[in-house]
Amino acid sequence: MARQPQGHPVVVVACDKFKGSLTAREVDEAVAAGILAANPETEVRIVPIADGGDGTVAALAGAGFSLVPVTVAGPTLEPVAAHYAVRGDLAVVELADTCGLLRLPGGRLAPLTASSRGLGEAVLAAIDSGARTVVLGLGGSASNDGGSGMLRALGARLLDASGAEVPEGGGSLGSLSRIDLSGLDPRLRETEIVVACDVDNPLLGPRGAVATFSAQKGAGAADQERLEAALVTYAVTVAEATGRDHAEIVEAPGAGAAGGVGFAALAVLGGRVERGVELLLGLVGFAEALAGADLIVTGEGSFDHQTLSGKAPMGVLQAAREAGIPATVVCGRTTLSPAEAVEAGAAGVRALLDLEPDPARCMTNAAELLSQLGGELG
Repeated sequence: MARQPQGHPVVVVACDKFKGSLTAREVDEAVAAGILAANPETEVRIVPIADGGDGTVAALAGAGFSLVPVTVAGPTLEPVAAHYAVRGDLAVVELADTCGLLRLPGGRLAPLTASSRGLGEAVLAAIDSGARTVVLGLGGSASNDGGSGMLRALGARLLDASGAEVPEGGGSLGSLSRIDLSGLDPRLRETEIVVACDVDNPLLGPRGAVATFSAQKGAGAADQERLEAALVTYAVTVAEATGRDHAEIVEAPGAGAAGGVGFAALAVLGGRVERGVELLLGLVGFAEALAGADLIVTGEGSFDHQTLSGKAPMGVLQAAREAGIPATVVCGRTTLSPAEAVEAGAAGVRALLDLEPDPARCMTNAAELLSQLGGELG
């Protein structure tokens, strides 16, 4: 590691979580501990990062945001205790924390009935607290409801041909006849809605929300056919309710995020999409933390081709390249070739499996192994 001319080396540690093992903060602290044990004179700057998915609100808690507790409907409408992050009149609401996969009772998947209502309830709570800009972190969703649950929480009514409320969940949207938006909270017209996500999928079609993501939410082939048809009906009904042609929004990058929550935010709430990792790096002051840095350490549990598609460590690597600072990746495992890692911007890749070939022991002893890697970097 190159030392700065004026003195001690400076290392920025900005890692994402190691899923199933350590939170992002725990990863950062383990790496930092190893660096400092090897060279106590090193200045280590920990910067919490996320990409809009699970862990986003927690990351912001370490960057000047306050966490506000809120009780909302989980994906199967049972109450869950969640948080949103707030700084001034800016609030960040995380779908994963309110009504995502992690909130499914017993982990039982519910592809046809899971709802995004809890996200909308958290948005209302944030607006009640004075938020005028609300960022929606849209990773880790359990639902395929096109954001209809979120819209219900915000005051919309989804009605069938008889005028009765359509049951919640994407599987029921096929019976949708009309959407009444007259009850939407009027404060939404003065609230800026920003969609933070790391996917560019449209709402419908072979790259849409159902085709791309519903299988991981438990949808089989018959479920997927039903959900796709339901979202087609939903999109047409939304267009009728708003009096606008939403063909472009259906195809908009990010409309398919979180089972179509992105579409609802764009089409009904007038939101805009921003790449999750870039937005979050800005919120945590990542560029400022790089001043005078000699090395950046980033990583996540698996450094693979999904990382390259826009996960948080990829955003860090791109920022490091732009700043001309070498970046090393620490991970549990990697499936990328050395050439692919270099192309991604990594000066080096260190995997826990290089130190401990047993995956189970790797996960159990991840903090200790990360500290060992940190010591080698320091």
